[in-house]
Amino acid sequence: MALLARVFLALALVAASPHAVFTARVVKITDGDTISVQVEGKRSQKVRLVDIDTPEKDQPYGREARQALAALVANREVRIESRGADDYGRLLARVFVDELDVNAELVRRGAAWVFRKYSDDAKLLELEREARAEQRGLWALPASERIPPWHWRHRDAPAEPAAPPAKSAPFHCGTKTFCREMTSCAEARFYLSKCGLTRLDGDGDGVPCSALCKR
Repeated sequence: MALLARVFLALALVAASPHAVFTARVVKITDGDTISVQVEGKRSQKVRLVDIDTPEKDQPYGREARQALAALVANREVRIESRGADDYGRLLARVFVDELDVNAELVRRGAAWVFRKYSDDAKLLELEREARAEQRGLWALPASERIPPWHWRHRDAPAEPAAPPAKSAPFHCGTKTFCREMTSCAEARFYLSKCGLTRLDGDGDGVPCSALCKR
């Protein structure tokens, strides 16, 4: 019982520390950027690989991204360099197998994007450029299928309502000249004030087409 309590305490301290480093065994591959690990074989902990984002399970290259991660870490002892936890209780971390940076390797293989919202790591960005130039992994897909996961996840979100079309002016200068052509006082006022058609205000009182506007 005391041992189990120490394990739980150790895991709590790991989650609380923004820069904890520890070793664990990978026991599950959830998707291309999420694994579960065990510390001392007592409890599993989800780990989200930081700085990268891989295709979702239901989007093109999602299955391949998961396989790429599994090939690197499944059932392996890994070093976790934690950066704290996210809102889902997952540790955010860089993951290493011996000296191999798994996060970077996924980008190099074309199995992951650099997660632009959270990372501007120059090394990762260069690896992504190289993978794209050499059409590795997901970069070999047609452009229409290379959708960043952060866009894919929101593809079914309700679109913002479109702005109503601008109403065109009901009247247009140059199409009418005389009061007898006006169909309303509003039209007559438009031609006087907007088009400068002063002939409509014959008596200079500011009211165009008196017979129409003084009814």
